[in-house]
Amino acid sequence: MNFDEIIDRRGTHCSKWDKMETLFGVSPSDGLAMWTADADYPTAPCVIEAVRRAAEQGIFGYTWEYPEYLGAIQWWMKNRHNWLVETDAILTCQGLGNGVALAIDVWSDPGDGVLIFTPVYHEFANKINKAGRRVVECPLARNGDRYDLDLDDAQSRLDGTERILIWCSPQNPSGRVWTRDELRAVADFAARNNLILVSDEVHHDLVYAGHHFMPMDVAAPEHRDRTVTMVAASKTFNIAGQRTGNMIISDATLRAAMKKRLSTLDYTPSGLALHMITAAYSAEGAEWVDAQIAHLDRNRKLFDEGVNSIPGVRSLPLQSTYLAWVDFSGTGMDFDEIASRIREVAKIAVSPGPSFGVGGALFQRINLATQTARVEEAVARLKVAFADLQ
Repeated sequence: MNFDEIIDRRGTHCSKWDKMETLFGVSPSDGLAMWTADADYPTAPCVIEAVRRAAEQGIFGYTWEYPEYLGAIQWWMKNRHNWLVETDAILTCQGLGNGVALAIDVWSDPGDGVLIFTPVYHEFANKINKAGRRVVECPLARNGDRYDLDLDDAQSRLDGTERILIWCSPQNPSGRVWTRDELRAVADFAARNNLILVSDEVHHDLVYAGHHFMPMDVAAPEHRDRTVTMVAASKTFNIAGQRTGNMIISDATLRAAMKKRLSTLDYTPSGLALHMITAAYSAEGAEWVDAQIAHLDRNRKLFDEGVNSIPGVRSLPLQSTYLAWVDFSGTGMDFDEIASRIREVAKIAVSPGPSFGVGGALFQRINLATQTARVEEAVARLKVAFADLQ
C-alpha cells in the first residue's frame, strides 16, 4: 500500500486543488493544497475493485439499500467500534453534510437555537445559518494542548429556545477523542435541556494508538430516544465525493420522522456508492485503514516536530483525524499577517481558524492526509515564512 506516490489532482475538478486559488489566492502551479478534508492518495484496493466490477457490467440502473450493504455497516461497527447496530436503525443520506442539514430541518423550526461547542467544524454553523436557525456557540475550555468541556458555561448560554445539540466526535479541528464519561455528560446535558443530540462521528476510524473512540450510542444508550449518530466511510476511505453517509437512529419515533423527510424529498442513494461502501467495510478495508493510520501517524509526528520548532507556533498533538490544529498566537501577529505569510510566502492553502468559531481566531487547520514528501515541503515552507522568528 503506497501512500507516498505523488498524484497530480490538478485539473481533475478536485475542489481541494482546483479551488485553492479562487478561495485562498494560492496557485496550484506551485502551491500546496492542505485545507479541505480529503486525502491525496487513492482509496483501498478493494474499493477500486468494486468500482471496476460495476464498470465492467456497464449497467447503472436503480438500486436500493441491499442486505450486503447494511450487513457491511453492521460488521464494521461491531468489529471496529464494538457497536451492535440494528438493521432497521440504518438510514442513508447524501453525505453527512446533508445528514446534519436534514436533522436541523426535521427537528427544529426557523428561529430555534442550535448548540455547537467551538472551535468546531465550520459547516455546522453554516448549515444552521442557512436554515434560518440561531447558532448558539458554547466555547470549549482550552487546557494546554487539549480542549475540555465546560457545561456550566454552556448552560448559562441557553434561553430555552434551543432544540438541537450538534456534537463532534472525534473533535474537528482539534482531533480530541472524548472519553466515555465526557460523552455521557454531554448526553445528560442534552436530556436536561430537552435537546436532540446529533453526533457527527465521521472521523471515528482515524484514531491513533493510545486513544480509544467510543460511539455516543455505546457510551450513553439510555439516551437513544434523542440521539442521532452520523457515520460515513467518506473520510476513512477517501470517498467523500460519493456523497453517501449513514444516520444511525435507534429510536423508532426519531427514525420515522427522518424516513418521512427522506421519502418526501424522494431520496435514494447512489448505487455505485453502495458498492464502494460494501467493499470498504470489510477485512480487506480494515487492513488498508490500519496502514493508512500508520502513514498518518508518521506525517503528524514529522509535522509537529518541524512546526513546533518555530518560536510562538504550536501544533496541538492529535489524538485522531489527519487535521493538524496549529496555534500561532505565540507569534504576536494578528490573523491577517499569519494568513498572509502562509498563503503568500509559504504558498500553502489551509483552513482559516476563525471559521471554526470562538477559540479559533489565531489558529490554522492543516490537512496532513497527503504524501510525506509534501508534509516535509510544507514544514520547510512554513519555517521560511516565519524565519524572522528564529
